[in-house]
Amino acid sequence: MILNSLRPVLCTFMVWLAFPLFGFGQNEPKLSEEEMKHFLLTANVVASKITPKGITSPQRLTLNDGKITHDGGFQTIDDFKNRQEFPDGHVELNFRDSYKCNLAAYELAKLLGLGDMMPVTVERRWAGKTGSLTWWLPAVMDLVEMNKKKLKPPDVDAYNRQMYKKRVFSELVYDTDPNLTNILVSADWHLWMIDFTRAFRPYRELHSPETITTSKCERQLLERLRKLTRNEVAEKVQAYLKKDDIDGIMARRDKIVKIFEGLIAKKGESAVLYDDPVVR
Repeated sequence: MILNSLRPVLCTFMVWLAFPLFGFGQNEPKLSEEEMKHFLLTANVVASKITPKGITSPQRLTLNDGKITHDGGFQTIDDFKNRQEFPDGHVELNFRDSYKCNLAAYELAKLLGLGDMMPVTVERRWAGKTGSLTWWLPAVMDLVEMNKKKLKPPDVDAYNRQMYKKRVFSELVYDTDPNLTNILVSADWHLWMIDFTRAFRPYRELHSPETITTSKCERQLLERLRKLTRNEVAEKVQAYLKKDDIDGIMARRDKIVKIFEGLIAKKGESAVLYDDPVVR
């Protein structure tokens, strides 16, 4: 079900009045990335509550710096187990569930030009615990809610182009928990990726290669993947990941590039690559 849900939506055009459904129109502060980081790092926490979603009990913190009040998602999970058995019976060795992976995912996404699909995330200490603090995205809906309401994107091609990027990124970071509540859609149908605490394994193989072999890739993203160096990655994520995890990223990068180059050779560039016309 998860793999099917990550496939691009194949549907007919349907007009959808998104703004009322999402409650869009709140007075959101217009801040740069650096201003958001500064706010998340320094603003006072004035309230907190456990969020209703997520098995790691993340908290929603309300912050205020004297001028702005805004929320952030705070995750402090940092678990490691030699052996983890899941309800469906499958077992993972050297299991890791860590807030540090959120920080690594944010930095890696920016390296690949996908920063506009990741909310600003910083490392912060609060109430005696260190965790990842992520800018709260208002007026969004996850894909579970979207499917329940049977909502359709007004521009299917634009939606699909974003989902293709999500597929590639999920495979690159070896996201073992790509569930539908971790993909958010804003009122203008922009996709956001959140919660990567169970990503970044040392494995050299892809988690679900079929999501790549049946996909397309943005031309600029493929070029960035080709040029990505281990030193660049290590500089950004070595504070959060182990050496083997970084080696895994680079090995999976090689496999992703090889898959798309094979598809291009078989089908032609126009059938595999696309240029994203949306500049955010």
